Amino acid sequence: MTGLHHMLVHFPLAFWALATLLTLVASLSSGYWAELSRKALLPLLILSLLGAAAAIVSGLLVWPIEANTHSPMTRNHILISYWSVAIYTLLTILIWRGGSSAFSGCKRWVLVILALIGSVLFAISGTLGGHLAGAPTLVSTLLGLLGWNVYSTLYVPDWTLIAVILIGIGCLLVGWKTKQQ
Repeated sequence: MTGLHHMLVHFPLAFWALATLLTLVASLSSGYWAELSRKALLPLLILSLLGAAAAIVSGLLVWPIEANTHSPMTRNHILISYWSVAIYTLLTILIWRGGSSAFSGCKRWVLVILALIGSVLFAISGTLGGHLAGAPTLVSTLLGLLGWNVYSTLYVPDWTLIAVILIGIGCLLVGWKTKQQ
């Protein structure tokens, strides 16, 4: 079953890497390739989320939850994997709801920023997964240079979580107010 998880995680990672590239092309260019990227992006993102769900389920089935929550590296791997899924879910919803207009004006920069943040997160998650499988990468060296020991727990201060929640509520209120006008 461990091999199944290792195999399954590569599908959402590859799809997310391609989705990031397509988002950049669709948002920052025009013409045939931009239009083709816009049309391919939503189905690709939906497939990536289905692959991510399968990878998460297989990962939770492979190792007991007690082992997962006891290891700092595994907690970080799970946490960052969930954040990756959340970012790409948000990207999927914005493109689904916005259609072609999601790639115009200031809205396109939201897509670009989300795609870039998502790609950094899935790269870190993959690096931690590689460590857990016994195959560290150069990304872990880069993380070490940035001051993060991948073997220690990533702590998020309470004020950060409160700020994220308040920003989310603010965005919802602005969206709701804008929709009513």
